[in-house]
Amino acid sequence: MAVQRERQGVVQVLVLDRQEALNAFSPEQIDDLMDALAECAGDPAVRAVVLTGAGRAFSAGADISRMAAMDVDAARAFAAQGHGMCDAIEALPVPVIAAINGFALGGGCEVALACDIRLASESMKMAQPEVALGIPPGWGGSQRLPRICGEGFAMRMILTGAMIGPDEALRAGLVSAVHAPDDLLGAAVAMGEEIAQKSPSAVALSKRLIHAALGERAGLLAAEAEAFARQFDHPERREGMQAFLEKRAPGWTSP
Repeated sequence: MAVQRERQGVVQVLVLDRQEALNAFSPEQIDDLMDALAECAGDPAVRAVVLTGAGRAFSAGADISRMAAMDVDAARAFAAQGHGMCDAIEALPVPVIAAINGFALGGGCEVALACDIRLASESMKMAQPEVALGIPPGWGGSQRLPRICGEGFAMRMILTGAMIGPDEALRAGLVSAVHAPDDLLGAAVAMGEEIAQKSPSAVALSKRLIHAALGERAGLLAAEAEAFARQFDHPERREGMQAFLEKRAPGWTSP
């Protein structure tokens, strides 16, 4: 399976495991994670979820080799699939803690943003590099990142595609704590166990209220997904992804 399940007491650990692609999301892995989240939602013994990645990455994002072949309709469906995954993380009644063990890029960063708490390893690198591919963020990054870190930080991160290290992420509030790589998963599980000692109903209600405090986002997320899909008909999207796959600098044609 593309998502490994490991139960540690009341904490369910979900491990993204496509190491040959730095855990980049394929449609099949998205489906597997959705199934795992549904299992967690249906198991009252699960009081917290930890999401992490196997090997050197949390997730390198979406699979560019597959995206390069998509047209607008396929991109719209892929955006809907990614948004559904992130929405499922947010809707889970128990907290989801991202243990970001390495690269969290593009869609991988957006999945981490959908989690309730983010912990980082000292080797963590986060980025929203979509503009270099000729597309905007497509799985909620344009909405969740400014709510978490503020508009200015989000603008710089999204418009430059800059790679953000753990210290800067901590200062910006993008992550809550930084741990040595060997300690990260244990720290995330320990946080889940700490939360599990509290009232389950109060935790679930608090999670819903905090999300509500950020305002209604469904329409804005839908607008992002549509903008993402429509950009797949733009020549700069084709050039950006082809350049990435050919490991060269893109040649933009429009001003």
